[in-house]
Amino acid sequence: MHLAYPAVLAALLFCTGLYGVLARRNAILVLMSVELMLNAVNLNLVAFDVWLRDALHSGQALTLFTIAIAAAEIGIGLAIVLAVYRNRGSSDIDRLRDTAETDDAEQLPDDPDGSDDADAPEHQATAPAGKAKKAEATA
Repeated sequence: MHLAYPAVLAALLFCTGLYGVLARRNAILVLMSVELMLNAVNLNLVAFDVWLRDALHSGQALTLFTIAIAAAEIGIGLAIVLAVYRNRGSSDIDRLRDTAETDDAEQLPDDPDGSDDADAPEHQATAPAGKAKKAEATA
């Protein structure tokens, strides 16, 4: 068997996965593209193991290790994507840049008339009240 055939196929798979990682905006499609790249590496490992006629079959052992890592990566990745989708309503990667939670009720409003009356209850916003409102809105 020529080594060129699986190497070219692995290069095509890897390039397809790289394009998917760089061009896609959906997190699930990015995870699938990463899986394509890992499968290209696995194909190369097995092909070189067969070509070198390794007695220990190191390429196949590394392939099994890579498959286990890929399974863990996809499990954790999908859990993160589902959690983000539940909180944000979208799995679009560009919308995930602002991941910090902000609570508008935690900030004190600006006083339009310039008075420093700190005892006025309408100017006092408390953090627990803001978090309670946020919890009611998400429930």
